[in-house]
Order: sequence, then structure tokens, then C-alpha cells
Amino acid sequence: MLLEHAKILFAVRASGEIAGRKKFQKMIYIAKKLNFPFQEKFDFHFFGPYSEELSLRIEELVNMGFLVERAEKIGGYVQYRYSITGSGEEFLKMFPLEEDFPFLKPCFLDMNEKSGRFLELVSTVLYFESLPKFAVTEKIHSLKSKQGYTEEEIDQAYEYIARLKELYKADDDSREKIRM
Repeated sequence: MLLEHAKILFAVRASGEIAGRKKFQKMIYIAKKLNFPFQEKFDFHFFGPYSEELSLRIEELVNMGFLVERAEKIGGYVQYRYSITGSGEEFLKMFPLEEDFPFLKPCFLDMNEKSGRFLELVSTVLYFESLPKFAVTEKIHSLKSKQGYTEEEIDQAYEYIARLKELYKADDDSREKIRM
């Protein structure tokens, strides 16, 4: 159980700070699809893949004092920012995740530079990756019509996924090490 919490903390530390609950969810989902061993179960919701388990773990990490959750009013809504605390850093010392996941930090830094909107698109493409591209595009246009994703943005999402897989996909050895 604590290992799963440590993986989430490690992802936040690797990112520096994550701005937005939606973005946090999408980054973990995308990393999971790249074979990083996040165990949270994801279902498809309004904003794409979502994990109740991940939400609960984040809440537990905040309650334990390992993560800081700061609410910030932006326009007409509240955005939450997440960063690791000193206690969280101490907790992470019990888990040698950096050695086992040399690509996790650059992967999360890369994703963290993208907007939550773009990561929502990327995670949606990955959620339906077993379908042909034309079918995924149709799903995006029907399920995400309010976001108004263009064909160009969908192509960019596919290109980004290919780049992530090429640069950061975790291998079987890394997954086995972290399960121990």
C-alpha cells in the first residue's frame, strides 16, 4: 500500500509541482499506459480517464502531510496545485524509485509542460488506442465536442504519444524491480 503512495509522491517530486487535479490524473494515466507500474484503476469519465483510487491516494497523501494541496482561484474556478513537503521527501527515502525509474522524471517534466487540455486529449486517445485512428477521432468529436479538438490537435496528440513511447516507455526490468 505505501509503495503505491510513494510512486505518486515520486511523480509529484519529479514534476516539481502539478497544477490541476485533472492534469494530475492525466499524467498518472499516461505514465501507466507507458508501462510505469501505477496500479490505480481508471475508468472513462467526463474529462477522460479518471481514477477514484488515485483521488483517494492523493487525499491521503495530503492528510498525512506528504503533499501540499493549494487552492488558487483562476477566473471563475478553483485550481489545485500539488507539491511535495519535507515530510514527503523523508518518506520517499524509504523507496529507491529514482534508481528503478530513470525515465520517470524526464517523462513527468515533459508532460508537466503540456496543458491539462492537451493531456486530456492524449489520455483519451490512449484510452481508446485499441481502435483505429478514425474511430478514436469520431469518439473524441462526440465525447469531447465541447472542447472542440481539431484534426490538427488530434494528430499532435498521436505524435506526442509516439514520442513519449520512444523516449520513456518503461521496460519489463523496471516494472519488475518496483513490484518488489
